[in-house]
Amino acid sequence: MSRTRHIRGSRLATAGIAATTATLLVAALSPAAHADGRPGRTTAIANAASALVEHAAALGLTSAEDTTVRDVIVDKDGTQHVRYDRTYRQLPVLGGDLVVHLAPNGTYRSTSRATKARIALSTIAPKLSAPKAADLAVNALRAVNLGEQLRKVTAKPQLVVDALHGAPRLAWRTNAVAQDSLGNPVARTVLTDARTGAQIDAWDSIETATGDGKSLYSGTVPLETTLSGSTYQLKDPTRGNTYTGDAANKTDLCFLGSICISRAPATLFTDADNHWGTGTASDRSSAAVDAQYGTNETWDYYKNVHGRNGIAGDGKGSYNRVHYGNNYNNAFWDDSCFCMTYGDGDGTTFGPLVALDVAGHEMSHGVTSKTAALTYSGESGGLNEATSDIFGTLVEWYAGSSTDPGDYLIGEKIVRSGFGKPALRYMDKPSKDGNSADCWISSVGNLDVHYSSGVANHFAYLLAEGSGAKTLNGVSYNSPTCNGSTVTGIGRDKLGKIWYRALTVYMTSSTNYAGARTATLNAAKDLYGAGSNEYNAVAAAWSAVNVG
Repeated sequence: MSRTRHIRGSRLATAGIAATTATLLVAALSPAAHADGRPGRTTAIANAASALVEHAAALGLTSAEDTTVRDVIVDKDGTQHVRYDRTYRQLPVLGGDLVVHLAPNGTYRSTSRATKARIALSTIAPKLSAPKAADLAVNALRAVNLGEQLRKVTAKPQLVVDALHGAPRLAWRTNAVAQDSLGNPVARTVLTDARTGAQIDAWDSIETATGDGKSLYSGTVPLETTLSGSTYQLKDPTRGNTYTGDAANKTDLCFLGSICISRAPATLFTDADNHWGTGTASDRSSAAVDAQYGTNETWDYYKNVHGRNGIAGDGKGSYNRVHYGNNYNNAFWDDSCFCMTYGDGDGTTFGPLVALDVAGHEMSHGVTSKTAALTYSGESGGLNEATSDIFGTLVEWYAGSSTDPGDYLIGEKIVRSGFGKPALRYMDKPSKDGNSADCWISSVGNLDVHYSSGVANHFAYLLAEGSGAKTLNGVSYNSPTCNGSTVTGIGRDKLGKIWYRALTVYMTSSTNYAGARTATLNAAKDLYGAGSNEYNAVAAAWSAVNVG
């Protein structure tokens, strides 16, 4: 997973933290306050830098560490939240992220940290060589793709400090990337102890989930397009110039998530009369209609419901590639291109993977990467996937499509008879897919992240709709609880607001299920008050899935 360019925050000095030149340049270009009198981004960053100076010792920050601002949120009442990434002796720190919380007047309140471990390495010289770390990562990639003849295999290690897995230690983070026999990408990130060569962790690098236009799944939909000469382009100038292109059934070959030897194209779709697609797969632009529509609805959901202007919050649009690979049974968000990519499916197990909830799911991975950056393994990986399932579902409900109405099923439009089930996942009772967990147990983090996500998906359904049987939009649900309790829901809107605030303000890269309970309770307290009906409902829903 690539890192985007961040505003330079502060450098830890022996006596504290001094603002860097880069921060001062940003200060000169950014407003100090909003029009409504709230502190601006620059003021929040300056206040947080001062707080880090004052509380450096308590936070375990030393002169060997640098911080970089990843995100800034200023609440309506002026409360400020500044999120940082951290380096140690110029090496990225996995689990080094933290959020500084400040009162409206800029005074320090608290800090949310991915880890409280202090970093004090005797050396940053690895005993394990980079080529050896690359070999180990390639072996790990081959091990999870048994039976595949992988080709174009590449791996390039990056030296990091791992503070996510116990005592901080030097490690190699290596992205191993290859193509399978159909030319589709496979990738695995492997974390290796740089002293002993032992594998610390490993996870999939590609986060998966699986005018007017006639779409495959959502009927005829409105599209904002761009007129260029006498030709219309499937590019939306009202949503950051988001656009959709044809990948021509080609694939990418990348390593480290951002360095690509070659990329599948994204040839912009054009049309003569601004009426796109036929609603059938034989017309290549029909899938493009679905992809563009999914982008539009996801953009509008985040902007109109949460005030987020674009996936990265900067008003800039992403782009879509459809018809990726040959019979490719997946869809994925890629930070390195800031793009969404859809396969056509094999026709037996899956159809084209351009359904609305899939678009909302995958693009929400982009939101997560720009905010909490939940690590894609263990319980945090399950929360990463659940975040995308939750917001993908809420996007579907938000869109209000009569041909793809809102539900609590994931991917119900894309599955075909060969899949054997009516949907990929089920939020009311996740175990209906045969793999996902309904309830938290201590080993849940050992599951694939798409299955450990079931605990949070179950929580989200219970919080929105409550336990027991009900029918919504013609779909029957019957959600049990793990502790035998009865849960009363508070509605989808409040679920979305609580989860979004928890994600963007309180969660960090290492947040686990216990941490998610704390984060969502903090969010509910901020939004509705401690002891409110909503606060109590959050607590009850987590208890109903055995968290807390």
